[in-house]
Amino acid sequence: QVQLVESGGGLVQAGGSLTLSCVASGRIVSINAMGWYRQAPGKQRELVALIRDDRTTNYEDSVKGRFTISRDNAENTVYLQMNSLKPEDTAVYYCNVKYNPKWYGNYVEVWGRGTLVTVSS
Repeated sequence: QVQLVESGGGLVQAGGSLTLSCVASGRIVSINAMGWYRQAPGKQRELVALIRDDRTTNYEDSVKGRFTISRDNAENTVYLQMNSLKPEDTAVYYCNVKYNPKWYGNYVEVWGRGTLVTVSS
């Protein structure tokens, strides 16, 4: 069973920065992609940033130029550096990992429990 442990959320003023971390532990042969999603009150969960095993990335339009996703393959860790934070970035941020538990077969998807980011105006 693979588990994700997120950290780094908290309260920050508009214009400030936070870095989220997510560590994956357990039976992992390889990781296909790691990403961060967020869900604000009353809204659907949305993709914020994704990084694949070839290190290509995708970002939600509103965070482009402000957020940076990176990963440490040796530590099975993904980071989200968030700069120039805005009140509309307030949400619970969830880590998502697609990994292979075996040398063959399809990947498995796992979610973290979420970490709250609150940006005050």
